[in-house]
Amino acid sequence: MRPPLAPLDGRLDRFDLTVGTAVEFLRGTWPELQEVRFEIGAIPAFEATDEVPRWYLDRENRRIVLFRLPIERLLPPGHDDAAHRRMAIESAVFRAAAEYVGREPWDLGHDH
Repeated sequence: MRPPLAPLDGRLDRFDLTVGTAVEFLRGTWPELQEVRFEIGAIPAFEATDEVPRWYLDRENRRIVLFRLPIERLLPPGHDDAAHRRMAIESAVFRAAAEYVGREPWDLGHDH
């Protein structure tokens, strides 16, 4: 008999779980997102002009790449706690999905 596995409690695990939960909600609400792949990258692999991007949209290949480090690390001072990180992650998922389908983020909820 093996010992029990350690719980998923690292920052990467929490990021992945938060993204996955938000994506499943959106896919259940918006059929346009059913075939879209949501991927997680550490940082953008390209030069940013004005600000560090939080996500990248690739409509041709039906994918959205969320950049973990900018989402988690560029929070306002005093907001670097678990609750604010989770809200920033969920916000990024919703904003990226909204941009992908050409809607406002608040249109993506159940009451659209």
